[in-house]
Amino acid sequence: RHGRRNRRAGGPARQGPRPQTRDDARVVNREDTPRTRVFTINGNDYRLPSALNAFQQEMYVHLINWKWAHITREPGHNRGILYDAILPDEYAGRYPMLYPGVADALKKHLQKYPFRIHKYFNHVASSQAANLNLFLPILLSPNANAILGALRSDFARLAVSQLDNGYRIEFWDEPFGNLGDKRNVSGTDVDIAIAYHNHQDELRLWLIEHKLTENEFTPCGGFRSKGRQAQHDCSKRFADILADKHLCYYHDVRQFKYWTITETNQAFFANHDQYVHCPFQGGLNQLWRNQLLALSIEQDARQPYKQASFSVVKHPGNTSLDKSLAAYQNLIANHPKFSVFTSADVIAAATTLNDTGLNKWIAWYRALYKL
Repeated sequence: RHGRRNRRAGGPARQGPRPQTRDDARVVNREDTPRTRVFTINGNDYRLPSALNAFQQEMYVHLINWKWAHITREPGHNRGILYDAILPDEYAGRYPMLYPGVADALKKHLQKYPFRIHKYFNHVASSQAANLNLFLPILLSPNANAILGALRSDFARLAVSQLDNGYRIEFWDEPFGNLGDKRNVSGTDVDIAIAYHNHQDELRLWLIEHKLTENEFTPCGGFRSKGRQAQHDCSKRFADILADKHLCYYHDVRQFKYWTITETNQAFFANHDQYVHCPFQGGLNQLWRNQLLALSIEQDARQPYKQASFSVVKHPGNTSLDKSLAAYQNLIANHPKFSVFTSADVIAAATTLNDTGLNKWIAWYRALYKL
């Protein structure tokens, strides 16, 4: 989320291998127009990006089928190219991909804590929309404490006096900005923050990043920045950069505080010596920055939170993220202030309550996201 904000599931995917198929799906790849690729799958034509992996293609096709059944068969466009996964412009601001019961709460939340609705919020695979569909019905439910408590052993109850009744969407540590990187369209934030009391009545903060079909976390933009100069050397080890932070473009030029915070918390990254270069060039970069956000909040006397932790929640079928998640877990020696769970875990926790209202949402969510 630097320079340009992390793309959720927007327009065409980056160039890469042609899509794979699952089960009996027969894919015929042909040109519909010079810039639009059409895939024929099980007798239906789908305008899709050409670089989807197997899980992405499976989910896109499923979500497009849901869109066709519940919203419209008309495609949307990105830079003049038609895509079935994008809704037409006329749906902008109508939030058709949101669970019907949460739209009003979202609008009220936006009035209190404005944030940028992603350009591709009306993409069927919008991770921002999927995040809201997963957490808002729970946070608005009288059974929120029971569900969230099943996901975190230290969770006792929502801290409803904090944030907006205990949560904030697209959270950053406003107004303090401890990382020093927040701009109007860039900077480090997490998809949702939840304030809660533990069983000892301590106030804690839970930062959560949600992933749906993304095949990687946001890499380091500074690593490829045109503003880099000879002294910005990403081949240096973790310890070398701590000793001379100006080796990092983000510290030297952008004056972000990542390495200053990392130095304070270097023991957290216990296995950094296993890397012969900066560990944070690829997908670990976003995980690192979100973790630094949590650590800096926890250590900021201006903040009310006794402890802050960071989690990733992902679709259980999205295994593309597992390599980076395993590498990060190794880097931090499985520190308990970082955790991973899936949307299926969340749904399972809600299912045990047999709440009539939540059961309706659970059925809707499972159908939409193929759980």
